[in-house]
This record gives sequence, C-alpha cells and structure tokens, in this order.
Amino acid sequence: MHSKTLFRRRPLGFFLTALALSAAALVIVLPLRAATAMALILVDADSGKVLRADNASYPWYPASTTKLMTLYMTLNAIRDKRITLDTLFTVSANANSQSPTKMGFPVGTQVTVDNAIKMMMVKSANDMAVLLAEGVGGSVDAFGQQMTETAHRLGMTESNFVNPNGLPEDGQIVSARDLAILARALIREFPEYSSYWHVPAIKYGRRVVRNYNPLLGRYPGADGMKTGFICSSGFNLVATATRDNRQLIAVVLGAPTSAARAQKAAELLESGFARSPFAWLLPALGNVNALAPIEAAPPDLKDDMCGPHRKRHALEAAMADSADPDAGDLSDNTGTDSNGQNSNLVTALRAPASKNLLSEPGPVTPVVVYTGPTRTPEQIAALAALPEYEPAKKKPKHKGVKGAETQQTDGKPEAKKEPKKDGKGAVKPAQHKPSSGKSTDRTTTAQ
Repeated sequence: MHSKTLFRRRPLGFFLTALALSAAALVIVLPLRAATAMALILVDADSGKVLRADNASYPWYPASTTKLMTLYMTLNAIRDKRITLDTLFTVSANANSQSPTKMGFPVGTQVTVDNAIKMMMVKSANDMAVLLAEGVGGSVDAFGQQMTETAHRLGMTESNFVNPNGLPEDGQIVSARDLAILARALIREFPEYSSYWHVPAIKYGRRVVRNYNPLLGRYPGADGMKTGFICSSGFNLVATATRDNRQLIAVVLGAPTSAARAQKAAELLESGFARSPFAWLLPALGNVNALAPIEAAPPDLKDDMCGPHRKRHALEAAMADSADPDAGDLSDNTGTDSNGQNSNLVTALRAPASKNLLSEPGPVTPVVVYTGPTRTPEQIAALAALPEYEPAKKKPKHKGVKGAETQQTDGKPEAKKEPKKDGKGAVKPAQHKPSSGKSTDRTTTAQ
C-alpha cells in the first residue's frame, strides 16, 4: 500500500526524466548508415557546455572546414611573431596546381598573409590555404604534421590532417566534437582576429565573391565560421552566433544539401538561444572535451551525395544558394544522442518546430583584397571604387555532375581551366558548365 502511494505521488516529470535517462543509458554504438548519416553538436562557446550532441564523436571527412585549423595555425604563427599580417608569401607550383575552388594566381605571385586569409575564408580558396601552409610550415607535409600535433594539444583527439585545405585524403579526419573544440579555441584565443571568420564578401579587382557561409547576414547574430563539401563528407558547416552576450557554436556534418545544412545549423542555434522549458528533463552532456571518441571508420557518403542516381540533384545542391529552404530533405525524424542511439523522446524535447529561420540575402559591403605588398588606405579605396563585374546571365544546363569530383568549391561548381584576366588585372569568373570527364577522386565541392 505504501509503495502504491509513493508511485501515485511521483510527478510526471520524474517518469519523463527516468525515461530519457534510460534511453541514454542504453546507447549502443553502431556503424552509421551512409544514407542517413549526419553528425551534430551545439556548444556554449564560453563554458564549453554541450547543449546537443548527435553522432558528435564519429570520425568524419572535414572538407573545407579544415581551413579553420589552417587559420588557427597561421594566427598562432602571428602571435609567436614568426610572421605578420603584412608578410608576403609566394604562390608555388604546388599552390597553383590545386583543384578549384581557388584564386588561380600565376606561380610567383606574392600575397600578404592578411589577403590570403581573407581569400581562404571567404572564397574557400584551396591555393591560398597551400600558400599559407608552405609559408608557415615550410611544406604541406610539414604543415599537416604540425596541424595534427596542434589539434591533439587542443584536445581534438580524433583529428588527423594531411593537407591544409580539405581536398580528399584518406587521412584527413575530424569529428563534430573536434571542430567545436577548434572553433572555441579560435574564439577564445584570437578575439582580435574574429573579423576573419565573418567577412561578408571580398572584392578582387571588379569581381565580388560572397562568403559561402549562408547564415551570415541572414540569421540574427550569426558571426562565423566555415563551410565545407566533398562527396564523401556531405555538406558541412561550423556556424557561430551571438545574442545577449551569449555565443553558441553549431557544427553540422553530412547534410544532404547546402540548404539543409544551413537550416539545421540555424535550428540548432535557435534551440540553444530559446532553451525549451523542458530542457531540465534532458540528460546532461557535460563539456565538449569530455565527449568520448568513437573508434570507427568515417562514413563515406560519396554514393549518396554524388552517385549516378543523384546526378541532377547533386548538381543542383552544389549550385543551390541556401536561400531556398526547400532544397533537399530538411526532415530529421530520428533524433540521436551523442553516441548515435535513436531517441525520439530526446529529440522531441530538444528540437524546435521546423521552419525557415533564414532571411533573404541582403546587400553586403565587400572587403577589398589584392596581390602584392600591403597598400595604403587611398590605394585600397581606389580598388573599392572599381565597378563590379557583371557576367552575362545564362541558365544552368543540368546534364549531370560527371567529373565534378575533381573539384572542391563552396556552393557553386567551377570550370577547370585557369581564370582569364582582363586589362585591369581582375580575374574574370569562369563559365560554370558541368565537366564530362570521369573522376577517381572523392570530391565534388568544398563549401
């Protein structure tokens, strides 16, 4: 009789809490199915507290989110006074030979560290990442080793780097957890350089390139950081936002389209800022550094992202601006906890109702970039005054994505031939047409 009385007096919250904790306790680590694979994490930048973690410790191919580590290494060299923002690095044959997306400067061109960083972070220029790697580390191989050692020092225990730009390499591995640790390190250690990860656009000559991060200027408080895409990784995004003096870090890996990753990152950030009244029912996930690594091979999404059955869809996804909220499958009906176990109850408590959280893109003021030594404010103002290049509008021809895997871009496919220059030294945009060649590589783009 006494036990029945106690049972009746238990509040409903007690049983919901017990149920959620039981679900977390029954976690079994299973291989991710490529068709449904996605890794997510939401972290408080100040405290490191994990607010959401789904498959966060699974190894993953980073694509161009790799460039956040290249940025960290470069800023670290500046802090150690080994280089300055005005230091000139020279484009090597290796840098020049990188797959798109890239600036395409001829061998021997000199670029300041400051301009190379801006081009790398906004346009996701693979050649500028190699330029910085060779300038800071001496060679790509040496820099990759230094990247890995630095990552492990930061607590990114699952990370291994082979190159500075994220082009496909079997040994190029991170996790959502590790990228959140890296983003937090950048924010905490280099606040004076925070503008580098939220430059809205760059202008080189008459050409203007907007930042591939679709949240900048479109999600309230968005202030960073980097996108990435190769066929094997899916669409990746490390996003940060600040509201009411509180900054959150959201990492999305393996989204099916650029629009889906933007929407998912916005939903994560929105849930963190809103904090459901039922948040106390969720199991505590601790600090981001405390999440246990998972021993597994990275899921390879190549067939799902770029297989023959998705030729048209993959091309449209690569070209899509995430202003289109209907691009791709935005549903997420199988919530997972930090180790990948299905938990619909936990997801229901965490996730806000799905809605488009991004406004339409507005006008931006691009930051002028250039080659050669640092210029005076008057010279930069003259470059800013150059009229913007307006290419003839052509409708895209959807003929598949054969050969696209030799490229790595940030949202838009690029032609493989070197860009031509006009009389004023501006790089003319290449005509974007799908290639007809076949590839043995794993990349499509690197948004």
